[in-house]
Amino acid sequence: QVQLVESGGGLAQPGGSLTLSCAASGRIPTRNVMGWYRQAPGKQRDLVAMLPSGGGGDTNYADSVKGRFTISTDNAKNTVYLQMSNLKPEDTAIYYCRMRDSVRKFDYWGQGTQVTVSS
Repeated sequence: QVQLVESGGGLAQPGGSLTLSCAASGRIPTRNVMGWYRQAPGKQRDLVAMLPSGGGGDTNYADSVKGRFTISTDNAKNTVYLQMSNLKPEDTAIYYCRMRDSVRKFDYWGQGTQVTVSS
């Protein structure tokens, strides 16, 4: 089993910045893909950014966050980050961390962290 715990959400003003963290623990699969997703009220959960573990592979971003958000990992700490800058009100959502076991094709999800962008 893998446990994912997100942190770093909160309230930010438009144009501001926040950094989300997702710490993984447990039996972490060697081959995995880490990603951030978000879900706004009344909408489906959408991909924000994803990054294969170990840096082997392309980083993908949703068009709406390209140039503003950056996903990165600290493999020594089993942690993935999402640096968010130039935040917009439409970025308001619950942000979820996901780890995809690339071999077993199984997904683990965190509990989510709220990000609110408002003046």
